[in-house]
Amino acid sequence: MNLNRPHQIFDAIVVGAGAAGLMCALTAGRLGKKIMLLEWQERAGKKILISGGGRCNFTNLYSTPENFLSENAHFCKSALARFTPKDFISLIESHGIEYYEKTLGQLFCKLSAKQVTGMLLEECRQAEVELQLGANILDLSRSEDGSFTVKTDQGTISSRALVIATGGLSYANLGASDFGYRIAEQFGLEVHPPCPGLVPLLWNAEDRVRYASLSGVSCDSLVSLRGKSFREALLFTHRGLSGPAILQISSYWRPGDAIAIDLLPEFNARDWLLDRKTGNDPSFLKNALSGKLPKRLAETWSETNTQVAARPIREIADKELVKIAEQLKCWKIMPSGTDGYENAEVTLGGIATSELSSKTMESRKVPGLYFIGEVVDVTGHLGGHNFQWAWASGFAAGNAL
Repeated sequence: MNLNRPHQIFDAIVVGAGAAGLMCALTAGRLGKKIMLLEWQERAGKKILISGGGRCNFTNLYSTPENFLSENAHFCKSALARFTPKDFISLIESHGIEYYEKTLGQLFCKLSAKQVTGMLLEECRQAEVELQLGANILDLSRSEDGSFTVKTDQGTISSRALVIATGGLSYANLGASDFGYRIAEQFGLEVHPPCPGLVPLLWNAEDRVRYASLSGVSCDSLVSLRGKSFREALLFTHRGLSGPAILQISSYWRPGDAIAIDLLPEFNARDWLLDRKTGNDPSFLKNALSGKLPKRLAETWSETNTQVAARPIREIADKELVKIAEQLKCWKIMPSGTDGYENAEVTLGGIATSELSSKTMESRKVPGLYFIGEVVDVTGHLGGHNFQWAWASGFAAGNAL
């Protein structure tokens, strides 16, 4: 398409050809609306393509409003109720894409994430959505009659509605930007300060010395903070802690918080240690723990958190064994920070939900202006929930158009 033709008019311009933008465009296009989908990068759906290790964790069977963080916990309910995981699965199946459930309701493509982007682009093509890649926006304004004008390096277009689907600041190496937040501020909308979410946590200086050598060790754990708990794998790295359990809890972590780690979830460590002493167990504590934890972790943890790592269990006082059990069940770590946007899967914060209609995603202050997807202050847990929000919010706005 040649954008140099003067003043082309569309029903809506959707800025951002990621998950939410593609869903919004194809939904509105199906309803007969003339849609322009603008993307400044040379390829659509880049975040989709790298997600899930290249297989795209496209939704979660058990996605509910409880799987999302927002200043207004109720905001996401309307959109999620009107476009459910089953609806997206039906779309996937209609294109013959094979998928499988990994764990905890997470659905992945059997072959490649390219199938999902291909499906969405094909749906856009069938809905006669016009897609412009590599379009850098130079100026964006709203006229007195309420229409929007977007000037790009390839020409100028106008529409009665404008949808911002430009995502957040996560995956900085994919070209993430604060464009959506700047547009919101341009039109007087409140933006909650963004920060990295679903991100590894970093050691403080003292713990780095103690535990950096455990890099590569992984174990089952229950990680808790602020009344939230996640039972999944924990991974030690040179820089700090990662793995699904840590990524989940990171969205609730704030500077100065200590996280609590249960290294032996659903296991009675107290009775186990006391029973071993009663049985006159000659094993060293660190060796006994090696039967319950990875050997390197058992040894390092014992040597760092107790004074009895190299003593037989039968020689350790009951009071000390009880204390050790309590530490195993509630090991406190105070991170120094997060690993930043470059290694964050999502962005917390964004356009305040109080500024938008939960049914349509339209601005309450600026008629015709919509925000969808990650740019909004709605963030899902790990495991396909953020894609489900993208589909649901895009579908809501697409229908409203």
